[in-house]
Amino acid sequence: MKCPFCGADDTSVIDSRPVENNKAIRRRRSCPACGKRFTTYERVETLPLIVIKKDKNREPYDRSKIESGIIRACHKRPISASQISAIVDDIEAELFSRGEREISTQVIGELVMDKLRKLDPVAYVRFASVYREFKDVNTFMDEIRKFMENSQDDKDKKE
Repeated sequence: MKCPFCGADDTSVIDSRPVENNKAIRRRRSCPACGKRFTTYERVETLPLIVIKKDKNREPYDRSKIESGIIRACHKRPISASQISAIVDDIEAELFSRGEREISTQVIGELVMDKLRKLDPVAYVRFASVYREFKDVNTFMDEIRKFMENSQDDKDKKE
């Protein structure tokens, strides 16, 4: 590994440990030339995933788009950055475990809504209002009613 500070070709690993629920390896490295330390992350390379948009255009999968949508939905909610990262990790794991090379934004959106529904009702409704393109207050209220009914059904099943 090349040193990002001085460009030396030979750096050494001083610590290595699994992170992200064993989905990556964190390596702490040291450069003998300049003495500086830095961290690298090693992840399994996955097949390129193509996302099929609503207008049928295709574009490469971009994790940051899912993450930014969730962050916007969770704005000013009691949800930590690590919780958001864990949700994105779960969604990404589900997407890649399907083994498909193409996936629709509809599938991704439903996965995000499912995770947010369990995490925070306000974040869920925020995301759903943008994702489902609510046109008026009645559509918004219908979604809230569905959420409330599903929440009650979930409670009844647990009892």
